[in-house]
Amino acid sequence: MNGWGSFGQILGVALPGYVMAWFPDTDTTVMLFYGFSAACHPSEEGSRYPSRLQLRCSVHAYENHGSLLRDRMPHSQDFDDHQEPLRASGNAIRTAIILAAGMGLRLKHAGRITPKGCLRLGEKTIVEESVLRLLAVGIERIVIVTGHHAEQYESLRDRYRQTVHLVHNPHFADSGSMYSLYCARYRADEGFLLLESDLVYEPRALTSCLENPGENVVLLAGFSETSDECFVGTRNGRLVGISKNRESLGAEVRGEMVGICKISPLLFSAMLEVAERRFSTTLHVDYETDCIVGAACGVTISCPVVEDLVWCEIDDEAHLTRARDEIYPVVRTTDLDRGGRDEFEVRTGLDRLRSDGLPASGDLAR
Repeated sequence: MNGWGSFGQILGVALPGYVMAWFPDTDTTVMLFYGFSAACHPSEEGSRYPSRLQLRCSVHAYENHGSLLRDRMPHSQDFDDHQEPLRASGNAIRTAIILAAGMGLRLKHAGRITPKGCLRLGEKTIVEESVLRLLAVGIERIVIVTGHHAEQYESLRDRYRQTVHLVHNPHFADSGSMYSLYCARYRADEGFLLLESDLVYEPRALTSCLENPGENVVLLAGFSETSDECFVGTRNGRLVGISKNRESLGAEVRGEMVGICKISPLLFSAMLEVAERRFSTTLHVDYETDCIVGAACGVTISCPVVEDLVWCEIDDEAHLTRARDEIYPVVRTTDLDRGGRDEFEVRTGLDRLRSDGLPASGDLAR
């Protein structure tokens, strides 16, 4: 077995006992116990790292065969866009994509120096709190699409090395939210949760999406009577339109779009088709009003409403004040009421994936 896995190539194993592979470029060691069989393609010629599919096989072995996994996952920007995407096992949603490239111009000075996801209402940034909630409901991989002040997300990636991956939108100043999502198109080929980075929300927003039987979900909340709402028009509970002008949507307007969605491969493919047609003339394409609506004519999208959901987005200074004074204290209390902060974060599953690059649960609870 000397040299097995040399140059990051996994060739295939079906042996009793265990085998061990070492990838010298990344100092990665993987031990697989008793009879696990892997048949992975080698890395692309000239690639510095083992492919993501190879690493995913290792994680799958750990989860389903009691293996011991000890590795240092290379950062997402080290992969090129032609490599195999990360794959989740089974039908459960295990991936989330957070859109965080926006410039936050309406936040004025606060937006100029800090991306909206890196604003703090408590001890942690709002995007880190979102990461913790996602981990608590079983999400294993979180892709954050960065743009404005992208470097401010690097410390978050470093704290959650097995979980958080960064993808950069190089055209963040001249593109819309769909182009950011387009930049992450190779990071998931199965269903995923889609979130915006500037959200403050109760954990049940996530469970309402995940537990809904529909493959495609746009989560709605009751009417907040605040500025800048995105209203959602439906027909028999299916999405037909999204607009800031409520009157333009007809009689069946069930609520406001929260900015948390469940996206199936079918819907994502339809959104990408709409986007690619639009990109020929402009990159200013929005994922919701342009692409979700454009795809809805051929794909069923459910719109469950959580009437009393406590949540807000932070687009301007008034939103920030409301988030700090009214919304965050309630959300924080809800987090604590779910069994205490320590239990909330222990449930994240970081215990299963802890490696040199991951913090201990006690570190997260501080």
